[in-house]
Amino acid sequence: MTRINRRNALIGTAVTSLFATAGISLWPSGSGAQAQELTVDEVLFDPANPVLGNKEGNITIVEFFDYQCPYCKANHPILTDLVETDGNIRLVMKDWPIFGAPSITASQLALGAASLGQYEIANEALMETEGRLSNELIRDALVKAGLNVAALQNGYRNARDKWDGLMTRNSRQAAQLGLQGTPAFIIGTTIYPGSLDAGALRDAVERGRA
Repeated sequence: MTRINRRNALIGTAVTSLFATAGISLWPSGSGAQAQELTVDEVLFDPANPVLGNKEGNITIVEFFDYQCPYCKANHPILTDLVETDGNIRLVMKDWPIFGAPSITASQLALGAASLGQYEIANEALMETEGRLSNELIRDALVKAGLNVAALQNGYRNARDKWDGLMTRNSRQAAQLGLQGTPAFIIGTTIYPGSLDAGALRDAVERGRA
């Protein structure tokens, strides 16, 4: 498993596969001084990033995701069910829109919703969409969830530097960690690329707490 040392920088930036749960690690050539400048607090506790679940939870799950990623969408109910039933997990959804313009639009509107205290509603609505996104599908999903799209646009525009800065940091962190796509999780101080089923997710949380 790829582990992150809290006192130092992110060590090694190893990319693990789904075999992470078996303790198998792959160490890419991308590790080095640049990666070692990235700290755990920067990844887990970016003050601009919305936090779901228990904000005072004793473990953090970070997910790098894209609203057009079918695996992110399929994994999302499993993730949120665990967060709800556990009750002591901080959930940090890192918007990493890598699948084109509709992904960027979706993230901008969701982060605009965060300006209005409505990030969780927007995030859930967009995660429930099916297939590739279009501006019309994004708008319809948000309206169906009871959100005012014009207000979300204003929420994003009024804090554009904040939200663009956050997405830039998310992208940079993903590169420094050697992530190859979405979803990718950090649970405690361990990196888990790829989807995790309910059992693997619970086991990862237990290991993170241990």
